[in-house]
Amino acid sequence: MKNYVIIGQGVAGVTAAEHLRKQDQAGGITMLTDEDLPFYWRTRLNDHIAGHLDEKGLIVKDDRHYRNLSIDCRLNAPVVSADPDKKVVTTKSREEIPYDVLLVATGSHSFLPPIEGAEKKGVFALRSVQDSRDIRAHAQNKKQAVLIGGGLLGLETANALRKMGLRCKVIEFFPRLLPRQLDVAGAGHLQKIMEGMGLSFWLGAVTKEILGKDEVSGVRLESGETIEAEMVIVSAGVRPNLELAKPLGLEVDKGIIVDERMRTSREGVFAAGDVTQFNGMLYGIWPAAMEQGKIAGINMGGGEAVYSGTTMANILKVVGIDLASMGNIDAENEYESIVVSGENFYKKVVIMDNLVIGGIFLGDKGEFNDIKKLMEEQTDISKTKNSLLK
Repeated sequence: MKNYVIIGQGVAGVTAAEHLRKQDQAGGITMLTDEDLPFYWRTRLNDHIAGHLDEKGLIVKDDRHYRNLSIDCRLNAPVVSADPDKKVVTTKSREEIPYDVLLVATGSHSFLPPIEGAEKKGVFALRSVQDSRDIRAHAQNKKQAVLIGGGLLGLETANALRKMGLRCKVIEFFPRLLPRQLDVAGAGHLQKIMEGMGLSFWLGAVTKEILGKDEVSGVRLESGETIEAEMVIVSAGVRPNLELAKPLGLEVDKGIIVDERMRTSREGVFAAGDVTQFNGMLYGIWPAAMEQGKIAGINMGGGEAVYSGTTMANILKVVGIDLASMGNIDAENEYESIVVSGENFYKKVVIMDNLVIGGIFLGDKGEFNDIKKLMEEQTDISKTKNSLLK
């Protein structure tokens, strides 16, 4: 009987464990995490901040799920070291756990840019349920917040704090919101809607300093302008958690390098999710982590599965508004595109050589799945081009 150890309890680790159990009904599966909650919706932490969802409601897979699959999920058990020669990992409590096959699914952490004053009380990043607890507790009786970063997480956090009664001001380095998902016109539509909700925006702006003696009192921009705030949330992207890569002797670039079977450079060690780099790509999206976890779990258990990449597509809600984007959004208007827009929606399909290469659907994602299929299957749309969008 083999001993399998999975480090991490995010979507990659949990999906891997489930598919591993299908492959090997007898092997021991131990899952180790530094979290104190079973697997939960990280994407819904802002609903928790706003008070719309309690911690029980965040949980996706509870203890019973793990017991039914005979998976030993250990909470509050961060792995602090690993010995690939002895095939042992050690937790913070100094427990040594042997493995025959190991999966590193340690995810990523919030990136905090080097901003002067970032150590002050009242500065937060949102990545875990503990971050959510801390933000919600600090926001009680506060009136003003600054969000550094106008990406998805920054906007959703701003909206959550707005629902708590705070005036929220968003500072974004790029000249538009959601630069990874929206072009200039689409971002303009979204900004207008959010300004109508009471949010304020500083675009093309850089935060130079977080002000205050011990606690936050505001921020200063490179332009010299100061913005008052009682708390600051930094949403500047994520970086893979690579602490275990070196002791395990794994090949690393920006992430742990894996092949099409999710194998690392060391035999018997797999990796999946945000921590990985596949064909030079760091995906950092839920669908990729889920697919990589599935591939890793199958192969760890002796099956045969191959990962060929994940279409860069997001289907989500931004402040309650449907948003779906995929592929090349053509922010620079270099390609042919079809655009249909109205007061509350914006839709765009990007085309090259009569093939769909990307798209944006804001406020109405009705045609998204059909257009995505055309892109994935590389279907010639020369005869249907003018009827793609309604």
